[in-house]
Amino acid sequence: MTKISTGSWKKFFLVFGPGLLVMLADTEVGSIITAGQSGILYGYKLLLLQIFLIPVLYIVQELTVRLGIFSGQGHMELIKNKFGKNWAYLSMFGLIIAVMGALITEFAGVAMIGELFGVTRFITLPLAALALLLIVFRGSYNKVEKVAIIIGLFELVFFGIAWISHPNLKQLTFETFDIPLHDQKYLFYVAANIGAVIMPWMVFYQQAAIVDKGLKEKDLKNARLDTGIGAVVTQFIMIAVLVSTAATLLNKTDPNSIDSSKSLINALTPYLGVFFGKIIFSIGILGAALVAAVVSSLALAWSIGELTGNKHSLDYKPLEAPIFFGAYGFCVIGGALLVAFIPDVISLSVNVQIVNALLLPLVLGFLVALSMKALPSQYKLKGTYLYIVIIIVLITCLFAILGSFGGLF
Repeated sequence: MTKISTGSWKKFFLVFGPGLLVMLADTEVGSIITAGQSGILYGYKLLLLQIFLIPVLYIVQELTVRLGIFSGQGHMELIKNKFGKNWAYLSMFGLIIAVMGALITEFAGVAMIGELFGVTRFITLPLAALALLLIVFRGSYNKVEKVAIIIGLFELVFFGIAWISHPNLKQLTFETFDIPLHDQKYLFYVAANIGAVIMPWMVFYQQAAIVDKGLKEKDLKNARLDTGIGAVVTQFIMIAVLVSTAATLLNKTDPNSIDSSKSLINALTPYLGVFFGKIIFSIGILGAALVAAVVSSLALAWSIGELTGNKHSLDYKPLEAPIFFGAYGFCVIGGALLVAFIPDVISLSVNVQIVNALLLPLVLGFLVALSMKALPSQYKLKGTYLYIVIIIVLITCLFAILGSFGGLF
């Protein structure tokens, strides 16, 4: 067995961060609700999809690592430079839609958690917005990354919830491979789960974060490892949520009665106990909401800076990069204000993931094209791996689009 030196670990932890953080943000409120609703409706029948999406997620995000390291440019800037401003504007349009959807679900989750404990959203939303502004406005990239990761790690409580839900292993094994492809609603949830796992703003965030952190070619191996660890962690969180609801709520509750994160937690409480069903689940949702709000807002702020050519780095002070910090602040405050008047509806969260799924051909198309065009020869997508990536992207997009419109059959 090869012994890993102390120096190797030190190098890894210097690079570590963007991959894990973007993956923790991936398991946001809408994703949790989508996974939970999948378990209520179909038990463990969408579990295999979650496992399949681990390599897909890694393949997508690893390309952003390469592009960030070898181009030294964020994703929007690279699209602008390689394909022109018109294509960049189209990409920005899709990103704005995705980020708006994400922010609505994140702040809706914060509001509902507060109301679960008797605190009005007119208190929780301003407090959450203020916390998110302080995290970014008062810190460098490294400080923001560390704080956001700590917040995101609250999501690990879902592993405890899955454990205490005592899933039936025999039923789990059988249903995992019982895939009803003839069921149009099932295919709709396939699309929703794909959209919940591969989100447009993740691509823009991780590439910009790689650049802002200053990672170079020597960091590629560790950056890939960071991304791989993140992909496994985030998908196992999704699996934990799905297993929890499948084990406790399948055939025991009316899916139509689950219309908010509040009602989802209340439905779980009789089976998991007040502590795990209410307090712990709430902690996980709150961590997911806050970290995703930071990451999605930064993705848009970075992209606006890249597109306009204005300063865009967390290492600047707010007055030194007013467009960048202003865009971030607008996202946070705007999201909080919108949710102050919008109820936390399950169908909204699921439909946001469907929108993400429909945007995948645009996002992944640019990603693959840039990986063939903008990288040094030895790191370009080519040969067998190119064909593997193209096939995986086409299959993913096919199920995402057809499932969104009711399925293949």
